[in-house]
Amino acid sequence: MVPRLVVFALGCALIAGCRSEGTAETPIADPAVMSWHQVGSWSGHGDKQTESFTSDTGGFRVRWETSHEAAPGQGRLRVVFRSGDSGREIMDAVDEHGVGQGTSYVGDRPRWYFLTIESTGVDWSVAVDETAPDRTK
Repeated sequence: MVPRLVVFALGCALIAGCRSEGTAETPIADPAVMSWHQVGSWSGHGDKQTESFTSDTGGFRVRWETSHEAAPGQGRLRVVFRSGDSGREIMDAVDEHGVGQGTSYVGDRPRWYFLTIESTGVDWSVAVDETAPDRTK
């Protein structure tokens, strides 16, 4: 539970840090009311490496779900953003055990990415959305 909270807090900090300069009274962006566009969605059973995708903002929302756990308490889903250039691990987005669903907010910087999805003993679905760039400036 704590890692999800830490990831959410870091995502909110990144989103707040990416906004234009303002005063101390400028509210922090609420991920629930931000504009998002879908980068991709995948589902399966077992491991997968996605195709590469580019990011204009570096801010992501990762929606995930696991089901049909083969042995109770033994299922695992891990989703990692990797550099589209070098393949190195950039950030963990999901690391969950068992059946469930959730949303993670993570961020880095604009660049090429791909995901590695590691799964043991569960069916899974993962959807990645990127914050829409502010076109009003």
